[in-house]
Formats: sequence, C-alpha cells, structure tokens
Amino acid sequence: MTLIPREDQLTSNYSLCRKEKSRHIIVSCAFKLADSQANDRGQHMHIHSRRLPVFTDLRDFIKFCEEQGELIRISEPVSMKLQATELQRRVMTKNGPALLIENPIKSDGTLSAMPALINLFGTVKRVAWSLGCNEEELIAFGEFLAYLRQPQPPERSEILPAIGPLLKAATSLRGKVQSRAQCQQVIHTGEDIDLDTLPIQTCWPEEPAPLITWPIVITKPAASDEIKSYNWGVYRIQQASKNTLIMRWLENRGGAAHFRQWKAQGQDMPIAIAIGSDPATIMGAVTPIPETLSEAQFSGLFRGKPTQLVKAKTQPLLVPANAEIVIEGTVSATETLPEGPYGDHTGYYNAVEQFPKVTVTGITHRKDPIYLSTYTGRAPDEPSVISEALNDVFMPLVRQAFPEVVDCWLPPETASYRVAVISIDKRYAGQARRVMMGMWSMLPQFNMTKLIIIVDSHINARSWEDVMWAVATKADPARDLLRVDNTPIDYLDFASPLEGLGGKLGIDATDKIGSETSREWGRELKMDPKTIHEVDDLVAKLKL
Repeated sequence: MTLIPREDQLTSNYSLCRKEKSRHIIVSCAFKLADSQANDRGQHMHIHSRRLPVFTDLRDFIKFCEEQGELIRISEPVSMKLQATELQRRVMTKNGPALLIENPIKSDGTLSAMPALINLFGTVKRVAWSLGCNEEELIAFGEFLAYLRQPQPPERSEILPAIGPLLKAATSLRGKVQSRAQCQQVIHTGEDIDLDTLPIQTCWPEEPAPLITWPIVITKPAASDEIKSYNWGVYRIQQASKNTLIMRWLENRGGAAHFRQWKAQGQDMPIAIAIGSDPATIMGAVTPIPETLSEAQFSGLFRGKPTQLVKAKTQPLLVPANAEIVIEGTVSATETLPEGPYGDHTGYYNAVEQFPKVTVTGITHRKDPIYLSTYTGRAPDEPSVISEALNDVFMPLVRQAFPEVVDCWLPPETASYRVAVISIDKRYAGQARRVMMGMWSMLPQFNMTKLIIIVDSHINARSWEDVMWAVATKADPARDLLRVDNTPIDYLDFASPLEGLGGKLGIDATDKIGSETSREWGRELKMDPKTIHEVDDLVAKLKL
C-alpha cells in the first residue's frame, strides 16, 4: 500500500537520539500553539484533542461507524478472490460505507470461519474519525503536527493553561505493556500454523497468490529493544505457503533499514504482522509523522491514551494488544522468493522481483477474529482516500516551510503524490520557481512528485478547470517550464528510463510580474459586485 511518501525511517543510532527529545518537544510545542493561535485569531487554540469517543480496538470503531450509518453487514457470500475488490471499488465510487463481509469465500473457494472487513477507510470522513476528529478539523490536526516538528519555547505566561492538556498528551506517548491481551486468546505454533485459515484477498486477475494488504509490519533495530526505536509500516505481503510469506518493502522504508542491520550481522530478523488494530494504531503506521516520534508513540497521541502492547509469543517483539490477528516470524537474511506481479496504486501490475522470505513461527488472534483487508489500484482506492485526507493534515507543514503557500493539492487521480498543484501569494519575480525547487528539495514528501504546477492565490488549486485555464493562459512553454533531470523518483514509476531516477517538471502558471515579462499583462474578466448583487435579487425573484 502506498500513501503520501513518508520521510525515510532512520537507522537505530539516530532513532535512539531523536526520540529522547520527544517529550520535551511535545511540551514546548504547547506554548507555541496557544500563543501563536492567540496572536493569529485572537483566541487560544488547544492541542489536538479528540472530538469523538476513544476507539480502544477495531470493534469499537466498527460499532461507531455502524451507528452512524457508515458500515453495513453483508450476509451473502462474497469471494475474496476478485469479487471483494470489485464490490469495494463500486462502493467507493459512491462514497459508500465500510463493508463487513460475514461469509467471505477464501481464494481457494472454501468458506472462511472469520468475517472480512473492507472499505473501512473508504471516505475522508471515516479517515478523520480514525484520527479522533471530524473532517473539517483535519487542518487543525495538521497545525498540531507542524508545531511538533518545529516547537518554540514559551513566550507569554498567559498560555500556561495549555500545560495540562500537553502533559496528558506527553503521557499518551508511553506505550503500556500488559501481561495478557485479546490478540492472544488463541495461539497457533508448530504444525498448527496455517495461513490458509485467513480470508486473504486476491485483488486482481493476474496476481499469483493471496496478498495481505492491511498489515502493520513491526520491526526493531538490531541494537535496541526500546519501543521508541520500533518501526511500524504498511507493506504488502504475499502468501507463499501455509507458513511462509514474502515481505515486499522498498529500500527507503523503516522496515527495510532495520532488516539491513540484522542482515549485516548475519542474523534473521524478528518480525510481527498485526492485522486489524484500533484505528489510531493503523493511522499511526501510515501518517507522515514528526521524526521525533515513533509510530507506536504517535498512535497514543491520536487516541489520547497510551498504546497497549503485549509481548509476542514466539519473537522478541512488542505488538498491539488489541489487534485482531498477529502473525509472528523471522525474515531470512539469505533467502528470497519471487514476489508479484501485483496491482499497485499506480493502476498497473508491478514486475516480479526477489524479496525476503518470512518463516511464520506463530499466529495469535482473538477467539472470533475479524480480518481487515483492502485493495490497491488506480484511484479511488483506500490509499488514495487516506492521502486525500492527509493532504489537509499536511497543509500546515507546507506553510511552515513556505508561508506564501495558500493551498497545495495532490490529486488522488495522479497516484496521490506524483502531481502537485500549489497556489501561492505571489509577491516577487521568480517566486514560483523558488517554491518548486524548495518543495522538491526541502520536503521529503515531495521527493517523488514529478510535476508541480504553481498558480496564483485566487486560482482554486483543487479545480482542474481553473488550473488548466491558468496553464493555458498564463504559462509560456519557453519561459515557464522548469525541467530537472536525473532526480530521485518513485521506484514504481516505469515511465522513467532508469529505475528510481528520472526527471521533474515545474510549470509556472502565475501572473508574470516585474522582470518576468516585457509585455502588458492581461486583466482577467470580472463582473462588478454591484451587478452581481442586483442579479442575485433578480434570479431569486424569477426563481431561476
């Protein structure tokens, strides 16, 4: 599953250093949050606080969604081989509900004993709920993230009331280890291990085997057992047999970085795969979080309570205690298996490649587990919807680096991150190019963006009609295109001549000012306000 590209997860030495600062950063950002917002809006803004109930596990969230009319139960048998994908795709195009399939048919044609949940994050509304807020509050949540990245010391004593909520938030960073957990009500080891009991989905016709699509892959560095050095990531996992998997991760991901450490020591790496955790845990694994925190810590901020953890049964790892299913195993330092082809968020099948073999050493689950699944493909899919929601969360981070940015839109239909449309408050010549180059070089989330279009502040960056009009009328191909060759690009972008290396293009579709043009610039047609008001009254009178 691919979302907005995250900042590379760092190796253990830096990870250990960076996370020692996390509590200090949480506390200090509270002062700046309250102070800055008081200045800007004449009122205090509190730190991120939940507007919704705390969802302690997946079932809490299922219940909430069902009560809100955002989840339906399907008693009719649905095959997890292709049918589930097509059903979800059709529901997603209508912004439909999450689907709890009570009688899924496994890819081998047999009835599964456990239900399957799909399309859980199929709307921006439900993604926002998973973060503990409503859709319109995503920007405010992003402001909280922005201050976590660049906290400021306190400036006035009047913001002391913010300390209480912040200390509560800091407390939620601590994972809490418990001795017993719901995810270990049933334990399978040895000959009892059988991945075929899970209703693992086959998403597209040419895929060779079932694919785990919503796993939280849990790894740790070879040199540390501390939870703050853990990495939680979402990577696709192919089923190879009843007790083996194939772990596909890209080299710049945190799990792959940990694996290289273990491999350098000639050791297999312990791994755990959690399926169906509470929504805060899931979103913590996919959100571009401040590098001062681990995903496990950050999920505590989402829910406002510490993440509940438990020791895995067969591997030296801590896992989410509230997960529906946990698969434990080791990643081979020497053995690989051919993975793919599988459909991806680009709308294409990936090539077959060699990736590490995982030997399953244990499967634990609730006594009546629910299997969480999804598909990836050309938008709309769940990754594109999550990216759309995180676009608003990400906006304050962009403005923190570039205050002139009015809006930034990563259209879901462009694979969620390959094209960016940015509107700016333009004040000087060359400003559009400065923003282009800055976004590519300073913000890791834009490393994989190969086309940036800059428009003026009055252009709606989220309207293709407005954007294309600006490109057609304000951009000159000889003057306003910025091409950069041989830059890092999306590993999955087969359009480039070289793997992982390709070009970027910037289009300046802003009004040209100062030395940018020697001609009189066109004036846009606009109706005067008086006439607009008069015709408003006329239309109302005529009932048009």
